[in-house]
Amino acid sequence: MPFGENNSPEPQKPDWRRMLSTALYVVAFLLLGWYWFHGDQSTTQKKLSYTQLQTYIEKDAIKSVTAYDDNSVKAQVHGKSYTLVFGSQATGEKSSGEISSQIPSVEEFSKYMADVNGKREKKKLAPVDVTYKESRNYWTLILVNVLPIALLILFFVYMSRGMAGAAGGIFGVGKAKAQLFDKDKKDKVTFKDVAGLAGAKQEVEEIVEFLKNPKKYTEIGAKIPKGALLVGPPGTGKTLLAKAVAGEADVPFFSMSGSDFVEMFVGVGASRVRDLFRQAKEKAPAIIFIDEIDAIGRARGKGVMTGGNDERESTLNQLLTEMDGFGSNSGVIILAATNRAEILDPALLRAGRFDRQIHVELPDLQERKEIFQVHLRPLKLDQNLDIDFLSKQTPGFSGADIANVCNEAALIAARNGHKTVGKQDFMDAVDRIIGGLERKTKIMTDEEKRSIAYHEAGHATISWLLRWANPLVKVTIVPRGMALGAAWYLPEERQLTQMDHIQDELCSLLGGRAAEQLFLEQTSTGALNDLERATKQAYAMVAYYGMSDKLKDVSFYDSTGRYDYGITKPYSEKTADLIDKETQRIIAEQMTRAKKILDEHAEGHHQIAELLIEKEVITAEDVERILGPRPWKSRGDELLEENAALAATAEEEAAEETTSNEPTQNTEDNETTTD
Repeated sequence: MPFGENNSPEPQKPDWRRMLSTALYVVAFLLLGWYWFHGDQSTTQKKLSYTQLQTYIEKDAIKSVTAYDDNSVKAQVHGKSYTLVFGSQATGEKSSGEISSQIPSVEEFSKYMADVNGKREKKKLAPVDVTYKESRNYWTLILVNVLPIALLILFFVYMSRGMAGAAGGIFGVGKAKAQLFDKDKKDKVTFKDVAGLAGAKQEVEEIVEFLKNPKKYTEIGAKIPKGALLVGPPGTGKTLLAKAVAGEADVPFFSMSGSDFVEMFVGVGASRVRDLFRQAKEKAPAIIFIDEIDAIGRARGKGVMTGGNDERESTLNQLLTEMDGFGSNSGVIILAATNRAEILDPALLRAGRFDRQIHVELPDLQERKEIFQVHLRPLKLDQNLDIDFLSKQTPGFSGADIANVCNEAALIAARNGHKTVGKQDFMDAVDRIIGGLERKTKIMTDEEKRSIAYHEAGHATISWLLRWANPLVKVTIVPRGMALGAAWYLPEERQLTQMDHIQDELCSLLGGRAAEQLFLEQTSTGALNDLERATKQAYAMVAYYGMSDKLKDVSFYDSTGRYDYGITKPYSEKTADLIDKETQRIIAEQMTRAKKILDEHAEGHHQIAELLIEKEVITAEDVERILGPRPWKSRGDELLEENAALAATAEEEAAEETTSNEPTQNTEDNETTTD
């Protein structure tokens, strides 16, 4: 699988049965609530006092009355309008439907209704129909009072189980959210899918080999490291290596992010750590992978969040205990990844927890070539495309950056209607990623365009004429991103930087400002980024690298980011003033040097500037026609030649070995012998 490809699982299809049952439960719950509060009364029923009920009866508004042994009555009212007087208030309304009331007792109400019907009989009126019934039975009481509560309890139990299945539920908040890798997955990543990273792969391959063949190590008394920490810049392939381990190791593989441990509830993180290791121990031998471990592994007592009750620190304490505490933790190997190893707690990095720190660095020239070969497979490429050229054009790019370059190049080729992806598409993709999108609609005056051209020509001229300056690729005055113009270089891949290298780079950085002052007799804000970088580099020479005559062999750099004993600035104010003066001296010297070089090659500089104004973009070939070829090879060309020589030597040795192992025919006795 290509590096950087999205390997996230496909979204699961919705469970329609669960959704339908949940909807039915909700509807039943709402209907139950309505019946509970309103089901015992009809929409036209009125609750009257006993006195009001008697008034209705005596005004001939009642058709029939039903009395129950629990001293409640219900009566049917005529559908006519009556004026009923309750005390001193008279109401005129159309009373109909059913009314209810409470009576003192059935016996008293029976005597009252007998007296009323006797009076009605004398007036030759129809008697009020009176019926006596028992109150609702035991099962009715259960149905009305107990069943709603039972259904409510069942509803909450069902919802709790549903939440537990989806996201841990309210009772599963302390459960670990680790993903268990499926070893039978068809598109799993293996070590063959990881281009470059030879040293890092060897380290993790040994862990996988131990899990597959432990006797090879245990027979001589060796023990596998308990933990390995993958450290490196973003995008270099740390998570990809972990996926390869999961694909290669035939053991359970638990994956979890550092941020998954910490929640707003106190104690949840520690509980999840315990649960994660409990699951791994049950299936030992197993591997636990914690991505971005700096989310919980930050050094204790540092930063804003401090104190014994800090949730993050309690999570870290539990992790330290599980990795190498009093209890046994055999059979569980911990892998973790971070790009901020300097902020991790020292107790986490000690031997016995993370025994190994595997550094996953940015790929070199040969490794970038291998990564390009992986990502170029699905693309339709131009036949003349040179992969060596692409790897040279992308120094400092991570594997993720190279994947992005390939995708951007394919998008640019499709946008321009190309059938294949060619060299220019890749160059445009690199420019797009480094410098940003071209601002073709940016309007500039002729004076501004001339100023930018002379500025960029100053960079191009000096970098071309200095041996240790980065090789020039092209110069442009087309606005791109936040820049109005730019000179593109190929940074040299040096393992060691010397003082001459830094001085040449400083001189090249100051070439734009020097050209403005020398040829335009003015300065502009266009040199802001150049001056910023030059000042930082000069300051580093004095304060960090000990490259100053007045501060020789002294470095105030702290690789840990924090000095011991609370010291924040390990030098006096006098030394600080000396650092400032030395920094200014170095910059002034290189500015004078840049002006001298430009003055000696003023004619070539003018030609480059005028060509820029005319074409807006020029390449190293254009500069070479004006200033002549550079007498020095770039480090990239030297590395390619060295790799080609090594490959040729390896092929020759392989051919010689094959020839020496071929059988030879003995012509005298017709017997075949082998050397």
